[in-house]
Amino acid sequence: MSPFLAELVGTMLLVLLGDGVVANVVLNKTKGQNSGWIVITTGWALGVAVAVYCVGAISGGHLNPAVTLGLAAIGKFSWSLVPGYLLAQVTGGVVGGAIVWLAYLPHSGHSGRAHESPR
Repeated sequence: MSPFLAELVGTMLLVLLGDGVVANVVLNKTKGQNSGWIVITTGWALGVAVAVYCVGAISGGHLNPAVTLGLAAIGKFSWSLVPGYLLAQVTGGVVGGAIVWLAYLPHSGHSGRAHESPR
């Protein structure tokens, strides 16, 4: 697996697990509804850990454009790799967010149809 694909997959996992736990806690009629902030913080912590564990050895596990830019700014990461990492991270974030959105769509209160105004 290339470092760019690893960043995409890792960021996707991070967003999928992190945003997934938030959706589970705050949306109606989910199994975790109203379970509280401790569940959200634990879910995000485990999401970060799992994502970094999965791809850290391949890409360094930046999973965040701020980390990539910060490391490049202090000379610990090559500027030539920055655009590819940023593109992979943004793409992974969008894919992860889309999966969460699709998974929790039935709980969002939206049917997917255009709103009809009452007559």
